Amino acid sequence: MARSHNSGPSQRVLRVGEQVRHALAEMLQRAEVRDDLIEATVISVSEVRMSPDLKIATAFVAPMGAKDDAAVVEALNRHAKFIRGRISPALRQMKYMPEFRFRLDTSYDNFQKINELLHSPEVARDLEHDDDKED
Repeated sequence: MARSHNSGPSQRVLRVGEQVRHALAEMLQRAEVRDDLIEATVISVSEVRMSPDLKIATAFVAPMGAKDDAAVVEALNRHAKFIRGRISPALRQMKYMPEFRFRLDTSYDNFQKINELLHSPEVARDLEHDDDKED
């Protein structure tokens, strides 16, 4: 069965990414990483994207209540090898344990910007004009 090269990630890659996300979130919740910045911050893991060969896991995180989000992401990247070792029992079915990379999740900021745009007076005015045309 031939697959298109532009079809996006396979179901297997998506499933493994979700398993890694759950394992990572549970490990962070148990506060196993001994770093003052990480321990003092609630970290939401919104998505984990796996490379096609499942050897690299890019985790998108959103630090809640941190003064410097980039510093939290940097601290997670410093502890990536430790995190990889702590998560390995939860992912023992995997042939290779993925290398972790952490990135700041900016999707919440994007949602906020879109929401503000949709509620702006200019958009409301344009929507009123569209409603007038339909009548």
